[in-house]
Amino acid sequence: MTFIDILFPLIFVVTCGFVAARIRFISAAQLDGIRVYIFNLAIPMLLFLSMYRADLSQVASVTLLLAFYLPVIALYCLVLLVMRRRFKLATEEAALSALNGTYSNTVVVGLPVILAALGEQAAAMVFMIIPLHSAVLFSLTFILAGKGKGGIDWLKPLFLNPVVLSISLGLLANLLPVTIPALLLSGMDWFAQPAIAGALFVLGASLVQYGFRTVWYPALMISIIKLLILPLCVYLTATLLALEPLQRQVVTLMSAAPLGVNAYLVARQLSVQQANSAGGVVLSTLLSVISLSLWLAVLSI
Repeated sequence: MTFIDILFPLIFVVTCGFVAARIRFISAAQLDGIRVYIFNLAIPMLLFLSMYRADLSQVASVTLLLAFYLPVIALYCLVLLVMRRRFKLATEEAALSALNGTYSNTVVVGLPVILAALGEQAAAMVFMIIPLHSAVLFSLTFILAGKGKGGIDWLKPLFLNPVVLSISLGLLANLLPVTIPALLLSGMDWFAQPAIAGALFVLGASLVQYGFRTVWYPALMISIIKLLILPLCVYLTATLLALEPLQRQVVTLMSAAPLGVNAYLVARQLSVQQANSAGGVVLSTLLSVISLSLWLAVLSI
């Protein structure tokens, strides 16, 4: 399986959404209805199921987790600080910029690339990292964005937002001795199936509304941070922590995946940086064909 095989479906669905909105095949009202279903129902269901099924008992290699999450959180904080101090952005906008530079498409792009390049022996390490990925970065972003508004309003997203709520409930169901009946799980799977494709379609359609010309520069900056700087930081951290070659390859490739579409979901939930997130997802996905090839070449040395 080549990178084109992996990335073409993503680019194809985004393009279809863009064309459908551009030629007005789908109206704004229809698009809003799709958004509600995808972002408030389908994606939360997908996140719940992912957390519920995650094998948390396998999260045993502290060094592997540190090699991935230390540079991710450090770069998140650095981008946040630069956006606040240098560019004078509001806290919620700076938090979204930090998320855009550090949140990886670990499931749709990262996992298939790693399986194709490194084989199934690397899958266990991937599933050690994935369960905490959205939970850590999304919760951090919602907390920071909420604190910027003052008072105790920053607590509300942790309990009321569909994304954080679904991740929290999925984690709780995983930890408790709760078994969801197979028949119900099957129905929930059908409910969640349109999540990724629907989110990509809406993202493509939204580019017509926002206009890509106005966001190409922030999207390029997001792509540089996401595809080059973050994986470099992860690679150096993994080297300093003396990870085995396969472990170092896994964490580097996961961090080198393009910006995940769920970052756009968070941008919509917070009503900030929506155009930048949409453009960042599209451009980083396109450029990841080159950057992932580069990182694979570096890691094979």
